Amino acid sequence: MNKYITFLIVLANFTPIFAQEQKTVIKFSGFIKNDYFFDSRQTINIREGHFLLYPSEIITDSLGNDINARPTFNFLSIQSRITATITGPDAFGAKTSGILEADFFGNAGSGLDDVNGLRLRHAYTKLNWKHTELLFGQTWHPFFNTNVFPGVISFNTGVPFQPFSRNPQLRITHKISNISILFAALAQRDFTSPVSALTLRNAAIPDAQFQMQYQKKNDSLKTEIVSGFGLGYKTLVPRISSVNGLSTYAVNEKISSFSASVFGKIVTPKFTVKIYGTYGENLFDLTLPGGYAIDSVSNTLTGARTYTANKNAAVWMELMSGGSRIQAGLFAGYTKNLGVNAKIMQSNLAQSQATIRGFNIDNVYRISPRIMFISGKLNLATELEITTAAYARKKQSGLYNINEKGIVLSAYNTTNYRLLIAVIYHF
Repeated sequence: MNKYITFLIVLANFTPIFAQEQKTVIKFSGFIKNDYFFDSRQTINIREGHFLLYPSEIITDSLGNDINARPTFNFLSIQSRITATITGPDAFGAKTSGILEADFFGNAGSGLDDVNGLRLRHAYTKLNWKHTELLFGQTWHPFFNTNVFPGVISFNTGVPFQPFSRNPQLRITHKISNISILFAALAQRDFTSPVSALTLRNAAIPDAQFQMQYQKKNDSLKTEIVSGFGLGYKTLVPRISSVNGLSTYAVNEKISSFSASVFGKIVTPKFTVKIYGTYGENLFDLTLPGGYAIDSVSNTLTGARTYTANKNAAVWMELMSGGSRIQAGLFAGYTKNLGVNAKIMQSNLAQSQATIRGFNIDNVYRISPRIMFISGKLNLATELEITTAAYARKKQSGLYNINEKGIVLSAYNTTNYRLLIAVIYHF
């Protein structure tokens, strides 16, 4: 027994020296979140309703009753997450750090069986010099600006008005005084373009992103101003082969698209105002309405196709109060389907729903008030999401009243009311 006591004393004496020499530090944080929500009708959503997009369209039975008018509820804890923040020795003259973060939301494409499945959110390493930062790994798409994003309680974080995607990437950011300039090359994983991430990989060209941002903070006055814009350009290859009749042919198909964003934020001790606007083509991978459609068959022998991108515009604005115990907020968003660049091949008009999110929707808008009560590490919050989607009416033929440019010619509104209550324990 005396030997064990002596060993523990020696170990205790050496521990401070070891701690001083060891420069790698890992800190764990995160939260446990429980969501309780009720929807007034069926919705278009992800993961058992947890990630709400917009209400489902009206589908009538033989008696004229709306099948999707059925309300629903759910209780889920899958947003709970854990984060490891790592700092280590300098490398190449730069400060080094990393983030490894996971939750239990499950993985894309794995179906309902993977709810509660461990999912990688962030995994990146950073090198920071005096004015330049180099990032390697998976984190937010540059269009999801961590300085300007909705503070809503819902896990959808303002979708389908706020771009939402995490991407494996290589990113460099250079700061000059209060201005930062960002360049990034992105791949796709959980948030992909129509069909799969293979359409970007087969292009052999990463998604290219540029962003310029102005940020000025005054810690003593607790004020902050942020403004800036972003640009994006990506090329997809929908197919590398085509089956035409009984023959298979190699084809050279591609579609390129452009996107842009503008954003701003003003912070004072009493309130915060944020605004964000997005315009772009083929925004499917950002969890926004959009995508692409077949324009024509360019080669009758091989069946090779040309494609046209669907355009969308979205804007949201948020006002939230300050306060250490009670915080209130109001979110409002609007997105509009602007149709396609060229035209949709008439024989493939109905099939475009597979490659255009919200193909039969003209616009979506949402108003969402919330209030949060804070006590120590525990937050109690409630939020009401009122989301309205304008769906295309159907013609007597049963087809949607949409022209070859993808424009909805006649629409009706359907609204979902979601009441959400959340209990969040931070650690």
